[in-house]
Amino acid sequence: MSLTRAVEVVPSIACAGAPIADCIELAYDERYRRRMRYVARGGTPFLLDLPRATVLQAGDALRLEDGRLIRIEATAEALVEVTASRAGELARLAWHIGNRHVPAQVEAHRILIREDAVIVDMLRGLGASIRPIRTGFMPESGAYRVVEEEHEHGDHPTGAHHHGAHRARDS
Repeated sequence: MSLTRAVEVVPSIACAGAPIADCIELAYDERYRRRMRYVARGGTPFLLDLPRATVLQAGDALRLEDGRLIRIEATAEALVEVTASRAGELARLAWHIGNRHVPAQVEAHRILIREDAVIVDMLRGLGASIRPIRTGFMPESGAYRVVEEEHEHGDHPTGAHHHGAHRARDS
């Protein structure tokens, strides 16, 4: 018996108000896929079968061959909330996080990162307030990821491994 295939990612804006057949909850590392067998929360089995590896964003949906939609949700993960007393300080902390190529979810009044003792110690030393939390992780994919998607040769959601090549081309 063959599985129903999920053949398209439907952006959240395009599936707003559409009937959702089931949901699948995935952690950040599980949301970068091309081909994988899944069973959604409500019991719907399916095969993700996309033309290339794609970052599955929370809120988007997968369209099955029969037209049903499976909504993608972000699993709550152990993260660190980074805050600062002033916006300018938070921007400075964001620069230090980005300079170390740490995946980060940047929001107006906080930055979320994965627990990393070295990074957390560095941020505390820079004056950051740190608090462990559990929530879905949706880090920025970055400008290099956009370039990779356009050229179809990236193989990780952060695109960190290609930075040197893209810098050389952009210079």
